[in-house]
Amino acid sequence: MTKTLNVAMIGGGFMGKAHAMAYAAMPMFFWPAPAIPRRKTVVDLTDAAAETARDRFGFDEASSDWKATVNRADIDIVDICTPNNSHAEIAIEALKAGKHVICEKPLARTLEESVAMVEAARASKSVTMVAFNYRRTPAVALAKKFIEDGKIGDVINFRGTYLQDWSADPNGPLSWRFQKDIAGSGAVGDIGTHVVDMAHYLVGPIDTVQAITSTYVKTRPIQQGGVDKLGASEKSADSERAEVDVDDEVMSMVRFKSGAVGSIEATRNAWGRNNFITLEIHGTKGSILFNYERRDELQVMFADDPGDARGFRTIYTGPAHPYGEGLWPIPALGIGYGETKIIECFDFCKAIVEGTQPSPNFEEALLTEKVADALLRSGETHAWEQV
Repeated sequence: MTKTLNVAMIGGGFMGKAHAMAYAAMPMFFWPAPAIPRRKTVVDLTDAAAETARDRFGFDEASSDWKATVNRADIDIVDICTPNNSHAEIAIEALKAGKHVICEKPLARTLEESVAMVEAARASKSVTMVAFNYRRTPAVALAKKFIEDGKIGDVINFRGTYLQDWSADPNGPLSWRFQKDIAGSGAVGDIGTHVVDMAHYLVGPIDTVQAITSTYVKTRPIQQGGVDKLGASEKSADSERAEVDVDDEVMSMVRFKSGAVGSIEATRNAWGRNNFITLEIHGTKGSILFNYERRDELQVMFADDPGDARGFRTIYTGPAHPYGEGLWPIPALGIGYGETKIIECFDFCKAIVEGTQPSPNFEEALLTEKVADALLRSGETHAWEQV
């Protein structure tokens, strides 16, 4: 009989919606499922908000008391979908209670909080995961396979970007993502860590960085009401404004421990860019190119191709590729953000059943937080900083 895992999800906002959908859909895609995640209880800031999330996301129960919930004997998984300032407190409490924990990225606001979370994970027997879901895009996993198989030889160069424009308008509201005491950092932690995670996944650990960090919009309108809104909604030029104290952009040169070099760029102020995550990787025997806005495609060039066939070719991911057996039966039929969350849920549940640690777990995600810390330090010192 397939094992059931009772899930307590903390946070009923946008990420809660994505995670709840994944719990419901994972067994539909990956059957027989490693386990059946049961949406047991959802926690939000108020009883009313939690009841709304329960009805909307299909949970059995609702609560506004996260601490009592994570200590319940009938809860197997604690899923943290809250702003960054509560990640450490919830995760450490859940790990002490013996729960498996999946936490939205970044791991925490600061390196110190991240270390405390890792120490709690080491002291437990729990499975942990940080939700860097973009690495689970089948085309990115295929790139990983090609690299591991030696198709492009030794990696010598990595270029990664994550460009968005949702905060380019200075009249977008002061989301918690623009407040250091809640978010920890701006573009670095919010989206730059995704690029760092994929760099680690595909190339290996980053050793040193030299970064420029910039804040373009110094103040934003204070949000009205209790629901956090991203910069793309409810513009208000006339509202009272408050300070933005995090970075809007980071650009950095990086050196990997392997000897490879590269660059990372992340900004939320690039007009015309929606979710523009790109990876270009050059090796001694070929190259790989990926653009998340065309996420079913992977472009590859192999140096041993005959002279009359040189150039990038496009592979459309499908059943023959990573995770293809559980997704759609026709290449290029189209996957979306939701499917990456479904795959993430599958890998997490599989690890729990098998008693293994998935990737990235808290320990691996700490390496990404160390890079983020070095990027922020370099942004201040304008010097190369050791990770």
